[in-house]
Amino acid sequence: MFLRMRKEWKVPFEVVNDGEVTALAGSMSLNANRVLGIALGSSQAGGYVNEKGNITGWLNELAFVPVDLSPAAPVDEWSGDSGCGVQYFSQQAVFRLAGKAGIELAEDLAAVDKLKAVQDLLHDGDKRARLIFDTIGCYLGYGIGHYADYYDIGHALILGRVTSGEAGPIILEKAREVLKAEFPDLAERLSLHLPDEKSRRVGQAVAAASLPVAEGE
Repeated sequence: MFLRMRKEWKVPFEVVNDGEVTALAGSMSLNANRVLGIALGSSQAGGYVNEKGNITGWLNELAFVPVDLSPAAPVDEWSGDSGCGVQYFSQQAVFRLAGKAGIELAEDLAAVDKLKAVQDLLHDGDKRARLIFDTIGCYLGYGIGHYADYYDIGHALILGRVTSGEAGPIILEKAREVLKAEFPDLAERLSLHLPDEKSRRVGQAVAAASLPVAEGE
């Protein structure tokens, strides 16, 4: 289908996983390589830019990588596997933790509205909401420690809908605490980044536009 679209439209065209574009956007904005991009949205997107500044073409679907080996870990309804990253690094984690924190979310709300409701509580100073994002930050610290067993990471770019507003800095603050306490060597050589609002909105588009090679180049 994509090859037919490229032929019909007669424009430079490239198909790349959204997680890879996230990592590439991070690499371009930071002017750095060895970047792991993690987007916390409706699911978890992941991508990696290596030491040469290239995306790898690997299947970096971190949403389905196990990060919790507990027998009681939540099960991903799509893959059927338990303890997957999507259950810890996406809005699904927010909804699950909201119930544990005593926050009731109306079942008839759309997912985006449920997330906004929790983030509004956070903005209003609700301590239960604060604990949700503290917990996700704790998950993230341990998750990055695990990912570093497989990726040579100098920078980790964290973005996505879950990091909007005050939630993002809270998540990163807790992740840094965990890395410093549990993975001190990694913490010394790794930088965590949360992009500014402009980069969140247009950075991926700019990175994606840089990928296709125009004819004649």
